[in-house]
Amino acid sequence: MNAPLLSVRGLSKHFPVYDKGFLRKQIGLVRATDDVSFDLMPGETLGIVGESGSGKTTAGRTILRAHAPTSGSVIFADGRGDSVDLATLSENALKPLRQRMQMIFQDPFSSLNPRMTVRDLVAEPLIIHRLARGDELEDRVVDMLQKVGMQPEHRMRFPHAFSGGQRQRIGIARALIMHPSLVVCDEAVSALDVSVQAQVINLLADLQQELGLTYIFIAHDLSVVRHICDRVAVMYAGKIVELAPTRQLFDSPRHPYTQALLAAVPDPDPDVVMNAALGGEVADPGNLPSGCSFHPRCPLATDHCRSDRPELREIVTDVGVRCHEARA
Repeated sequence: MNAPLLSVRGLSKHFPVYDKGFLRKQIGLVRATDDVSFDLMPGETLGIVGESGSGKTTAGRTILRAHAPTSGSVIFADGRGDSVDLATLSENALKPLRQRMQMIFQDPFSSLNPRMTVRDLVAEPLIIHRLARGDELEDRVVDMLQKVGMQPEHRMRFPHAFSGGQRQRIGIARALIMHPSLVVCDEAVSALDVSVQAQVINLLADLQQELGLTYIFIAHDLSVVRHICDRVAVMYAGKIVELAPTRQLFDSPRHPYTQALLAAVPDPDPDVVMNAALGGEVADPGNLPSGCSFHPRCPLATDHCRSDRPELREIVTDVGVRCHEARA
């Protein structure tokens, strides 16, 4: 069996909350991501889903060290047969590894500098890391633009000349120009029209096969996740509450929160009666309830749930659930 490309263990990112006084006294802590653990195999696509505020994006950015983690480890295969803990590396030590880890951002309108041409946007990572210059630089930019479905003559235009789908293709080209092994797609298609979403999703799947990419795919659209992901991690209040192969998770969800998310997916059949939406408010990561964070909204909650925090446990092969009441 291949070794994991990425092994995340107990990863947490907490943001301090300060009062408005002169001394800026810390009065609380927002547990945006808390005790996240998973392995990611080479060539795999792991989906991360959950409601807004569940910690999906913070988890992705902390893995890539856009945020410094509060605790935990992120063991990454460095491509030379060794593994390094990204959580403890200095910025200087991280720089060469950033060539192998990239992110595709959610909003194609704000993620591209409007004052830079497409050529400059896509070439910038190569220039920063001193990987190419001159004719080689131009050839690599043209080649990558063609891979994402853009024409070579587009490279001298500015972002405002393109549609949202084309801008996202430019963002994908910029992320892949250094041939990374790990790509975090942060809601990469949520800002696009449905028809364009399908084109970009198919493009990402094709590029994965062609370039040997490994994806972390952060999304809230479960139909997209079902189409592109091999496994899915469901997050709630900063924690992974269920982690399972995609087919098993959609066919037989074990956690009550996962069941509620799937029940809320609209059905195109007008005769199908939709289940009531999940009641209650999303848990406040700055003031989490005791015990299981989901218990105030859970129809299965017991006194045990209200007092003891559950651990993520494997109830059947390859299926982990953070729930006292979940059964195989």
